[in-house]
Amino acid sequence: MPGIREVRRLPWSAQQMFDLVGDVARYAEFLPWVVATRVRSNSETEMVADMLVGFNALREKFTSRVIKDRPNRIEVIYIDGPMRDLDNVWLFRPIEDGGCEVEFHVDFTFRNSVFEALAGQYFDRAFRKMVTAFEERAARLYGSNSSSATSAA
Repeated sequence: MPGIREVRRLPWSAQQMFDLVGDVARYAEFLPWVVATRVRSNSETEMVADMLVGFNALREKFTSRVIKDRPNRIEVIYIDGPMRDLDNVWLFRPIEDGGCEVEFHVDFTFRNSVFEALAGQYFDRAFRKMVTAFEERAARLYGSNSSSATSAA
């Protein structure tokens, strides 16, 4: 199963980044290709949500279960959609300067292995662009002190 891993050191707290990533209802406001989201259920530890992703005329709906361990971890488990599998994990670790290290893993499998081979390279860029969108959203919400933000992919 192809996968992507990204690690970033950011100037915002683990709690702030956890809250930002966990706010699925607002994804359409800042994530590229996210057209709409619908939170079906939400508690302190678990959420079920739909996300409509689109590019030009193409639209696909994904349903996921989100397991929340505040402020350390968010795990997204694919339930239904156009792929065979699409799971990801966000880890938030406090660092000494008051910021945090954010680690993001995504594993995906397309239903069609030929399409997986062709599209896999584009998914890598798309997911990295989405991680950057979270970072830019944090700067808008929590202040733009992002000079200490670094990537350690």
